[in-house]
Amino acid sequence: MPDALVAAEGLTKQFGPFEAVRGIDFRVERGEAFGFLGPNGAGKSSTMRMIACVSPITGGSLRVLGQDPATHGSELRGRLGVVPQEDNLDTELSVWDNLIVYGRYFDLPRALLRERAEELLEFMQLTERRNDRVDPLSGGMKRRLTIARALINEPELLLLDEPTTGLDPQARHLLWERLYRLKSAGVTLILTTHYMDEAEQLCDRLVIMDRGQIVGEGSPRQLIGEYCTRDVVELRFAGIDGLERAQKMAYDRGERVEVLPDRLLVYSDDGEATTEALAHHGLEPLSVLVRRSTLEDVFLTLTGRTLED
Repeated sequence: MPDALVAAEGLTKQFGPFEAVRGIDFRVERGEAFGFLGPNGAGKSSTMRMIACVSPITGGSLRVLGQDPATHGSELRGRLGVVPQEDNLDTELSVWDNLIVYGRYFDLPRALLRERAEELLEFMQLTERRNDRVDPLSGGMKRRLTIARALINEPELLLLDEPTTGLDPQARHLLWERLYRLKSAGVTLILTTHYMDEAEQLCDRLVIMDRGQIVGEGSPRQLIGEYCTRDVVELRFAGIDGLERAQKMAYDRGERVEVLPDRLLVYSDDGEATTEALAHHGLEPLSVLVRRSTLEDVFLTLTGRTLED
């Protein structure tokens, strides 16, 4: 796989008897944004740690930037940018010093290091906070600083583990816009997330993981087309009778139905026709919503709605 920045075949990771990653295959091309989407415990972070060359593989093969992490781990780590799930900034230092101190690990010339730090503060909209200590910064500012720090060595590959977890909507959208600009500039991104809208916004391609395995792969549009109908009709009824009649009608029409505690979901290639058929059968729901299928529908179809401990 000469063109792939990351290539895995039969990749596994075990912790004692527990198999966190169970024989997965994937490849990441230069310049794309690639995502690992899945519920907690699906194996996303374990996979990312292997790609980041900080956790050895148990089985299968893995190549990062064309090299084996087992034999070239130290060299590879110098060519990567890593944004961990939890910010690990030095809270006693200023914003500026966090960048400078981290950059020195890469033996960058002092003048070049200062130039890059200036550019990254401006890019991440942190210039006005350069002399502030990290501790009182907002969560969104800390996250942007963590990403700026990961870019100080101009990495060939940027790894982001749950980049917007815990951020408010405004901070998330600002971070998305910065990451989109990085992707547009040719930076290859690999990210893990359990936010469907984040995956749709950022990822050119993604895999959906569940219980250590890949259960779906493709672009967001491809996944929706493969695993869902075009439309989803959401129906709410006042009583159980209307719910049961609607469920039977949908089954009779050959449509997939999902019964939730508060509503009925009918997966249909023509939501308007399904709604008209309901009216023809004399059903009068309290509310009807016809919407396009989303990546969240794919996610729940492939991984289920039950929480796994």
